[in-house]
Amino acid sequence: MGFILLALGLVLIAEGLVYALAPSLVERLLEILRTLTEAERRNAGLAALALGLILVWLAFRFGI
Repeated sequence: MGFILLALGLVLIAEGLVYALAPSLVERLLEILRTLTEAERRNAGLAALALGLILVWLAFRFGI
């Protein structure tokens, strides 16, 4: 349970930093996402999911 809370906290910190430091960048990113097809957005989501799984696996592999 502790790892889940840690992971959620880290995600919220990263998200909060993006919105606090570069809100106009978030707006531009949302505009770009609107131009993508549903399949392209799905593939981007799957790529992010795969990268996240790899990072979590590496963290556990190195004992973090």
